Formats: sequence, C-alpha cells, structure tokens
Amino acid sequence: MRSFSQREAIKDRNFLFLSFVLFLIGFVFRIVNLTSWPIFADEAIYIRWAQVMRAEETLRFLPLSDGKQPLFMWVMIPFLKLFTDPLFAGRFLSLLCGLLTMFGILIFSLFLFKDKRIIIFSLFFYAFSPFAVFFERMALVDSMLSMFGLWAFLLSFLSLKYKRTDLAIFSGFSLGAALITKSPALFFVLFLPSVLLLQDWQKKEVEKQILTSFFLLFLTYIIAYSIYNILRLGPNFHLLSSRNYDYVFSISHILEDPFNPFFGHLKDIFLWFFYFNSLFLIILFVIGVWQGFVYYKKQTLFLLILFLLPLLIQAEYAKVFTARYILFVLPYFVLISSLSFFSSKLKVLSWLLLLGFVTFSIFQNVSFAFRKESAFLPKNERSGYLEEWTAGYGIKEVANYLVMLSKEKNGQEILVGTEGYFGTLPDGLEIYLNSYPNIKVVGMGLDFKEVPSGLIESSKNGVLTFFVVNSSRSKISDFSHLQRLAEYPKAKKKDGSFEKLLFYKVD
Repeated sequence: MRSFSQREAIKDRNFLFLSFVLFLIGFVFRIVNLTSWPIFADEAIYIRWAQVMRAEETLRFLPLSDGKQPLFMWVMIPFLKLFTDPLFAGRFLSLLCGLLTMFGILIFSLFLFKDKRIIIFSLFFYAFSPFAVFFERMALVDSMLSMFGLWAFLLSFLSLKYKRTDLAIFSGFSLGAALITKSPALFFVLFLPSVLLLQDWQKKEVEKQILTSFFLLFLTYIIAYSIYNILRLGPNFHLLSSRNYDYVFSISHILEDPFNPFFGHLKDIFLWFFYFNSLFLIILFVIGVWQGFVYYKKQTLFLLILFLLPLLIQAEYAKVFTARYILFVLPYFVLISSLSFFSSKLKVLSWLLLLGFVTFSIFQNVSFAFRKESAFLPKNERSGYLEEWTAGYGIKEVANYLVMLSKEKNGQEILVGTEGYFGTLPDGLEIYLNSYPNIKVVGMGLDFKEVPSGLIESSKNGVLTFFVVNSSRSKISDFSHLQRLAEYPKAKKKDGSFEKLLFYKVD
C-alpha cells in the first residue's frame, strides 16, 4: 500500500499537470489565428502611439494628449521590435496579460480556499471563458488593467496575512501600474481595504494588527501614487481628469437622475455575461454564491465586493459603456463560480451546467479563431468589431499592395488619403507602413461628397495617389478622378446589408 506522503505527492503531480494543461488550453485558445479579426479602432490608435513613442523619445507621454494613460503602449514597444506584424505584437501583449491573470487566479484561489478542486475549477473557467478569450485576443488595455488589479489585491492580501512590507511594496507597484494603465483602476484604489475582511483578527493583539494593517495599506497607496505621479512629467497630464467626464457622469448624477441609465446598463451587463460566458456559467455563479456563504463566508463576501460594486457604480455613472469595460471583474466572477461544486444535492446539476458551459465555450472560442462572423456576440460588440467603420477589414491588404508598389517604383513618393483623422483609418493603415517613409498617409475628414481636392492636385503633380474610405462615409457621385482597385466587404448585418472598405487610385 502507498503511504500517505506518496498519495499526496501523486495528488500534487496530478494537480500540477492539470494546471499546466489548463494554461496550455488557455494559451491555445488565445494564440491560434490571433490576427484573423480585423484591426479595431482603439487597437489601431494604441499600436500607432507605441510606434511613434518608440521612434521619438520626447513623445513617450503621447497618449496623455487624448486623456489616456501610456503604460500599455510603453510595454508594447519591445514587442514591436520582436514581431514584424504590429497587430500581432499588440495582441500578443494582451494575451500575455491574460496568462498572468490566470496565474494570479491560481495563487489567489490557493491562499483563499486552500482547496485544489477550487483552484482547478477557477483556472478551468478562466481558460475557457469566451469573455476572457475574446478580449485577450485584442490589443486593448483592458487585459493589462485586469491583470494589475488582480495582483494588487492578491499581494495586498498576502502582505496583511504575513505582515510583510515587501509584499505591500509590490502591491503598490501593481496598483500604481494599474493607475497608469487605465482610469478605472480607481476601483482598485477604492476597494483595496476590503482585504481587511480576510484577516484573522486575534483578540489579544487586535490593536496591533489594526495598526500594522493600516500601515501596510498606507505604504501600498504611497507607492502606487508615487508611480501615478510619473505621468505629471507629460505635458498633458491635466487631460486625464478632464477627458474622464467624456465617459462618466459627475458624482451628483445619482441625485439628479439615479435610474437613467442604471437599469439599462444592468441589462447590458447581464447580456454581456450571457453572450460571452453563457447562462450555464451565470447559474454556476449563483450556486457558487450560495455555497460560498455556506463554506467560505469572508472570502465570498470579499469577492462579491470586488465583482458587484464596480458593476453597480459603472451602471450608475458610465456614459460610454461596452463589454470590455467590465473585463477586470471577471477573475472574481470565476473564483466565485468555482465554489459551485460543494453541494451534494446539486452535484448532478452543477456537472450538467459545466458540460453546457464547455460546449458553449468551445463553440465560441473556435469561432473566434476560425469562423469569426458566426460567433455568438452582443449586437453592439458585433457591430463594432465586425460590421461598422471601426472594423478594419482590408486595411492590411491595402498596405501590402502599397508596399509592393513602393518596391516596384523604387521608393517613389506615394500619398494615401483616408477618411477620419485617427482610429481605424488612418492609424490602422499607418501601423503597416511605418517603415516606408516614402508612403505618406493623411486623414482627410468624414462623409465625402466629392474627392478631396488635395488628392486630385497631388495626382496631377505626378505623385502616386490613392484614396481609402468606408462605403458608409462616401457619398461621392462623380468618379471621373477615381479608379476602383479593390473593395473589402465587412461582416453582414442582420438585415443582410454590409459595409465595404473602398480602395481607389486617384487619377
């Protein structure tokens, strides 16, 4: 017969093997056909900023000019050196942030619950979650925000648990990094003291424990805001606060009109979890809350605070609200959901729900990689990422054509006029033409009724001139100066219509 220590060693090996397999599955779901989706507007902006910042050191705070924090773009710069495809580079960074979030979930669940089953289920849910997979395949800052937030809470919890100043400092680094990643890091600042709920208070030393805990939290905040104040070195630091009001209502909104858009946003939140995580996982989450309060009261309350309160606050105050804005609460959602397998009465139901979740997730994640237009997406997300002007179908193909033409013409000057001034166009085109200074991309505005006169004049002067515009932005009736080279259809809308990216040569 095997000894107790041998059985434990086998369990540990099995646990490590399962964890490795789940990380591998999570990686595969995220990496396969990583660039198959068209570049999205915000991706184009972030990647272009990173390229400019890489080329010009004095512009390292460029995102501040649009009221955005720069850390994601800073970290992207080495990946632009490592990979030739800038879209792959940006998305690979997001993927790595997702894997580090998975690792944080493993460590957090280990210390919160000390149960290997819960750890495995937590990793399983996050590795398979279409919500996580979808947004961690995009070069968007939200994956990095989610990662730093989770690690800030985890390290702060450990610093208080073991009374370690070094861990409090590392928590400060994570919180500070979140603050220079995206403004919703304010939620991490507000709810960091909730880690006090997890402490084992000793009656004889409660005063000492309180003082030590508050000192460690204070140290974390000092480090975090010291890092945040690095942004003051940038010339547009003031825009961080002023631009926030483009996205959120003022504090007094709750007194003026508390239910608008609160209930509408709550409906959106439910639909996002329904589309991206399925009704199966939502029910498992509800069961997890119930079982959590039976077996792990403090831990469940802590996780509910981190999950629910940011959602409720955003529902009340958000002017602009999309699914990726709530990605940072997903780790706490899956941690609670992993508690749903304790009840013997609901054991069969829980496993059936798990089977439903796995089936749904495999369909979604395979669709993300190979059949994007058949993916089960909320209306607004499908519109933004696949159907409208924000979806950059055809941009890489246009760039490849211009690069080949440039080589054929031995570096002759080329001018490309596009719609817009930033975003999908012209930024999405510029990221692929960054290494070709003879190809100049210029944004020309919106809603064209005629060919921009500057492009016609350029063509007359012997410059190879092109025009790239989405069909919804073009009302041009006189095509005498245009030769259509290609058109790239976007995904079909519900009514069967579809937009196209139009590529013209200007004569």
